[in-house]
Amino acid sequence: MSISEWIHHTSDTLVAHNLQLPLFLLLILFAFAEAAAFVGFILPGETSLLIGGVLGHSGVWSVWIFLLCAILAAIAGDSVGYEIGKHLGPRIKENAFGRFVGEKRWKLAQAIFDRYHGGAIFFGRAQALLRALVPALAGMNRVPYRTFLKWNAAGGIVFSTIVVLLGYEFANSLPTLEKYLRYWAIFFLILVAIIITILKRKLEKMLEE
Repeated sequence: MSISEWIHHTSDTLVAHNLQLPLFLLLILFAFAEAAAFVGFILPGETSLLIGGVLGHSGVWSVWIFLLCAILAAIAGDSVGYEIGKHLGPRIKENAFGRFVGEKRWKLAQAIFDRYHGGAIFFGRAQALLRALVPALAGMNRVPYRTFLKWNAAGGIVFSTIVVLLGYEFANSLPTLEKYLRYWAIFFLILVAIIITILKRKLEKMLEE
């Protein structure tokens, strides 16, 4: 069974068992929780958005309704993260989660936030660590909520739209890609691993500076 066939089979199963709504709500909840509850530090939220886009293409639900809900959930989740940082302040770093994150990562996120401010809020959505920590840091640093919301909403709209539609277009192009995927999969995975390693080292160097 090819990947595209498996996706269609899974989609038909979801529809046949009336599981569209529970799965829809679960994916949207995950998009909300990645910043509100710092879930994105462990599991990147783009996973749920990609799945939503793929299933939108398969007709399990409207991709546009999913996208709208994903945007609202992302903005709301980051706003909760902001309020947590605003009201709890540095104490977040001392609880179990804060210790799990580690002082080095907190310093890295703070250094990037201090340098880029609104840009960190906007572009932070593209990186799991920043996406999970920057909203709380914005609250800790007493960024006015209107300023935070402006950058947060812009980032939520742009990032969510790109990722959801990427999942949609991936599913749309999959039958063609399957002809070549088997030959390029290993090369692609190695390339992704190299890029991630390089980016990680650059972030660590920024912290040391």
